[in-house]
Amino acid sequence: MFAKAIDHLRQIDWRIFFGIIVTVLWLAAGVVYMRASGLSYETIYRIPLDDLGSFLEGGFAPLAFLWLVIGLFIQQRELADNTEVLRQTSIQSEKQTQAIAATEMNARQETFFKIAENVRSQLGGITGMLYISSMGASEGQLVPRERIEELWHMLARRDDQVFAREFLLLDPEKFGGYEALFYKTEIRRRHTKNFMTTFDRLMVMARNCDSDNGIIADTMAQTAHGLLYRRMRDSRPADMQVECADVDTADYEKILEHTHE
Repeated sequence: MFAKAIDHLRQIDWRIFFGIIVTVLWLAAGVVYMRASGLSYETIYRIPLDDLGSFLEGGFAPLAFLWLVIGLFIQQRELADNTEVLRQTSIQSEKQTQAIAATEMNARQETFFKIAENVRSQLGGITGMLYISSMGASEGQLVPRERIEELWHMLARRDDQVFAREFLLLDPEKFGGYEALFYKTEIRRRHTKNFMTTFDRLMVMARNCDSDNGIIADTMAQTAHGLLYRRMRDSRPADMQVECADVDTADYEKILEHTHE
C-alpha cells in the first residue's frame, strides 16, 4: 500500500509540488505580514470593502498567475503525451494494415501455387500431344516409340516439363524450325494455341499475387514451360492471333541442361 502511494506520488508532475510549496510559503508570508502590520479580526472588519478587495487581489494575484503558468505547462505536457500516443497508434495501425495486406497476399499466393500445380500438369499434357504430333508416326516416327513412351511415363510421375525440355533441347533447324514444329498442321496449331493461352493466364495470375520484386512471375518465366512459351510466341505466324503476356525469359539453356542432367 505504501509502495503504491510512493509510485503515485512519483507520477505527479514536479510543477505541482513546486506550486504547492510556493503557495504555502506565500500564505505563510501573508500571515506573518498581517500580524506584523497589527491586523486582527477587529481591525479587518473596520477596513472598507474596496480596500479589503484590493488587498486580497494583490495578495492572491501572484498565486493565480503561478497556477495559471503551471496549468499551461501541464497542459502542454499532456498534449505532447497525447500526440505521442496518437503517433504510436498511427504506427500500430500502419503495421496492422501491412500485416493484413501480407496475410492476404500469402493467402493469394498459396491459392496460386495450388492452381499452378494443376495448370502445369495440363501444360505437360498439351506439350506431350504436341510432341507426338511433331515427332510421332504422322511425321515418320522421328523419335522412337519407346522414347516417347518413356517420356509419357516421366510425365505420369509428375515431371510436367519433360516434353517442354525435349522441345528446347532439339535442333529446330533439323525439323524445319520452330514454326514447323509448332504450326505446320492444324492439330499443332491448336495444341500450341491452347498451350500459349493457358500459360498466359497462369502468368497473369502470378502477377496478381506477386510481390513488388516480381519473384513469382520471374520464377514462372524461368522454367521449361516459360522458355517454350517464348519460343512459340517468337515463331508464331503473322496470321495467328493469341493473347500473350509479356514474358521475360532469362538464360534458360544452362538451367535446362542442369535440369535434363
